[in-house]
Amino acid sequence: MKTVEPAHHEFSANALYNSHGLAPWFACDSTVKAGDGSVTREFNRDGERWLSKLSYQSSNIVHPGDETPAGTEFQLETIREFNLKVARHPEQDSTGEQDFSAHIAPRWPDMEGESKTGETYDISAPDGFGEGVNVALQGSNIRFDRYTALLQDAMAAVGISGRYFEEFHEFSNVQDAERYVRVHEDRSGPVHSRDGPIASMAHLLENDRRGYRKLVQNDDDEYGENLPGYYHTVTLGQRRVREAFPDHRLPVEVKHYYAKEANNKGPNHPLGHPKVGVSLQISQLRDGKVGLDELDVLEEELDETLLSVLADAGIDVAPSDDGPFVEDSYFTPDVSESGPDPLGLNMTQVRMEQEHVVVRHLADGLTPTAWESLETLVADGGELSPADIADENDRHVGSVRRALREMDDLVETEYAKVSLRSEHVAELVHEAVNEARDATRRAADAASKAMEAAKRGLSETTSAFIAWAARHDVDVNDRTDARMKLRFHGVKSARELGDAIRTGFDVWKDAGMPETRFREAQISVEGDLRGKARAWRYL
Repeated sequence: MKTVEPAHHEFSANALYNSHGLAPWFACDSTVKAGDGSVTREFNRDGERWLSKLSYQSSNIVHPGDETPAGTEFQLETIREFNLKVARHPEQDSTGEQDFSAHIAPRWPDMEGESKTGETYDISAPDGFGEGVNVALQGSNIRFDRYTALLQDAMAAVGISGRYFEEFHEFSNVQDAERYVRVHEDRSGPVHSRDGPIASMAHLLENDRRGYRKLVQNDDDEYGENLPGYYHTVTLGQRRVREAFPDHRLPVEVKHYYAKEANNKGPNHPLGHPKVGVSLQISQLRDGKVGLDELDVLEEELDETLLSVLADAGIDVAPSDDGPFVEDSYFTPDVSESGPDPLGLNMTQVRMEQEHVVVRHLADGLTPTAWESLETLVADGGELSPADIADENDRHVGSVRRALREMDDLVETEYAKVSLRSEHVAELVHEAVNEARDATRRAADAASKAMEAAKRGLSETTSAFIAWAARHDVDVNDRTDARMKLRFHGVKSARELGDAIRTGFDVWKDAGMPETRFREAQISVEGDLRGKARAWRYL
């Protein structure tokens, strides 16, 4: 399918190399010593000019002695770690943001570090790794699959053999990666609106309290000036991302954001327009890793999520011209023939399914223990276990667990923690609990007023009308010198209002009261159905 080609933005990874043991690290040490602390060179890659600078920093690695635990002779008195800075030549990168750093540190079995307080701790390496180096890569605006090749060239430029970095270890892993497009400020609003994809995914896909649930909606910039959509993000953990993208494995953050200086840029400057991006959230990956050899899969999932969010917001992902997109130094809105198909997020379907679950449970009837459990979950803002719920309601924990199992599509229980399945479900349950409480209050109020009427000598049928008014939260003003007035509070629909009025009329007639007076009563409604009418219109 034809789609706009997103740009590469932030990237970080741990590239592990052990094919040549500690030789790369020893070579870095010799090079910086020969260069009086640092070496800077220029090199070319794919017709581009790059600068490479190798320097060093102190290390807290505990000296191994005359040899490493693996038996490698160790003649260095001082242990250093090394920093390689690789940047596009300024004559080819006027923005100066196409670069990366590589932090090179040795690894050997049973390595230890020393804290500032003098305490030692283990520095881990993959099982069976042996001796080698860990190269922590961190950069931006470079294609993900170019980092290791640029690392080889940059090392060779400063006099260290590139063959040391030809083959990374299988445990090499990605820590961060983002793909983005820049969207015109006049077109990006639906992405971050209240009912847009960012808010909808947070509302419908994230657990109401457990796991990682994060929605950020900040419309003020760093200087306190208002800028709608300045920084809006939603993070989808590994489980939740599958609800929107069933074939995806990787947790992501979807974001709409402006540069800090956006308010000072006009519409003709790229920074005056926001980015929409999707980034890997490695801290939420619960199983496995993202290997440095899985960049194709990573990029595909990021792009598919990004394009789906744009499409859901009504943005044309394959414009015939620039359309809604704005070119910047690193993003060109070119349309690719091989982009992934945007998926229909269909948040409306997710919402309907969740509402169906809630309605079904309420319609089927809930046990007292189930009601108490839901009330406790709605009222409590922290993390709860079945035992907490049992203690709160003076129930046996076994009965609470049974009630929770019967509501497994409404609540989630994992690692002894209980939560409602999503924020939307939480809101629906909160409303149902409140309505149940109100109904109980009205019923008690109706019984009380009926008893008062009986004490005053009113007939049973008259007291029934008073009870009807209390049950339906109706204020009755029946002065003899004016038209009777019935004010309804809290009715949710015209059908509910009509049913209540017809029931009241039947009770009124049973009490032997004049039918005409009720028919001519003035009906007023507070709330969403605010308005006035005569009762006869509903009879």
